[in-house]
Amino acid sequence: METITLHIGRSVIVDGRQQDNLRPVQFEGELIGSRREFTDERGTRGVDQSLYRTADGRLIVYVENWSRWQGEPTTSKLVQVQPADLDAGGPYELLGRACGMARALSLDEALGEEAP
Repeated sequence: METITLHIGRSVIVDGRQQDNLRPVQFEGELIGSRREFTDERGTRGVDQSLYRTADGRLIVYVENWSRWQGEPTTSKLVQVQPADLDAGGPYELLGRACGMARALSLDEALGEEAP
């Protein structure tokens, strides 16, 4: 395990200057995996999610909602999750899949899903 430092809070660029309201969080743990999702067609906004296992066994997701547009904030937070949150149907299923922690869908689950 290593010492991990993350920053939570809000950051925004206004008139070419960056204004940060970020606080460092430090813990012993390991990065399991991460994923990026773009939320616009140009790839200038998105969400990064990283999954960590702490030294005491907790699963933590670091969520960063980011924008490359001046005046739009980038926000970051930590969320403690359970394995079910990373599995099929969970709020962090795609992160769980990226980290090899989500099971395959059953045929009934897949047939009940709408096509993307």
